[in-house]
Amino acid sequence: MAKKKEPKPEELQKEELNENETKEDEVQENENETEDDELSKCKEELEEQKEKYLRAVADFDNYKKRLEKDKNNALLYANEAFAKDLLTVLDTFENALKSIDSVESGDSEAIEKIKEGMTLTYEQLLSILKKHGVEEIECEGEFNPEVHQAVTQMESDEHKSGDIVQVLQKGYKLKDRLLRASMVATCK
Repeated sequence: MAKKKEPKPEELQKEELNENETKEDEVQENENETEDDELSKCKEELEEQKEKYLRAVADFDNYKKRLEKDKNNALLYANEAFAKDLLTVLDTFENALKSIDSVESGDSEAIEKIKEGMTLTYEQLLSILKKHGVEEIECEGEFNPEVHQAVTQMESDEHKSGDIVQVLQKGYKLKDRLLRASMVATCK
């Protein structure tokens, strides 16, 4: 029987070293692949977070702009109800001025002084309203349903059909907002 040759201890060590190096190389490759996978996952998550952040910033900017616009509108139209209430006083002044013209009296000097005082008060009121953005709506020409309210229709040879013939009550707007529509009579 032939005797089996046993490997020398040096050869055993070399084989073990080679096997260990091979195993270490495999472990190193696996670790590198795992690190690459983790790195790519982290990059994807970072991109997602960046996108969420940018959207949140854009939403916040839009919110700020909307809030600023609402604040400006609130300031612009804060006196709307007050201005509407003053329109009745304005109408009363106009009617009083018209009625003074129709009064016949022996003391025309007193009536003229009353008329002058009322006219000045009326003009001051108009000036203050205009200063704060309240303006009279133009009522000449064609009927505009956005700012005129047709109360009646009249026959007129001087106007085309649909044109305003007579203003029954003046209309006003505050900046670009309608306070009160003009009440008008239109041509048939």
